[in-house]
Amino acid sequence: MPETHVAWTLCETRSVLVASPDYLQRRGAPADPQALAGHDCLGYRRAGGVLSWRFEPAGGGAQVSVPTRGCFAANNSEALREAAIGGLGLAVLSDFTAQRALLDGLLVPVLPDWRPVGLFGDSLCAIRPYSPTVPKAVQVFVAWLREALKEGFPLPR
Repeated sequence: MPETHVAWTLCETRSVLVASPDYLQRRGAPADPQALAGHDCLGYRRAGGVLSWRFEPAGGGAQVSVPTRGCFAANNSEALREAAIGGLGLAVLSDFTAQRALLDGLLVPVLPDWRPVGLFGDSLCAIRPYSPTVPKAVQVFVAWLREALKEGFPLPR
């Protein structure tokens, strides 16, 4: 974030590994992160990005890095969500991108005992240009967002 801006944290977020029920029926569910080598992994591409995913045990512990490959990549999480819903492979998505599809059964969590790390941030923020005073409307709107998002983005397990 540029030094000329200020960020207000609205809520915590997390990443989740997901796939469509159809994909898992065709290819099976991986038993652990290392098994992802035999799966189509839908990649979130950034400039100079590494083609691997990192995971840590949900209960804490050492991280593992897993090289990934797949038939589709994008730099847009909504595009990755739609590709996963279409059965193209496994995707790491932010909870706020995956929530509706998970609740509707279009996607299911994969490797729930492992947490993807490092691909997306761990908080959702409101960002504004810095100024010594904050307009009342901005203060009220951010307070409303914090209240609306205080529970974060609950996901089915």
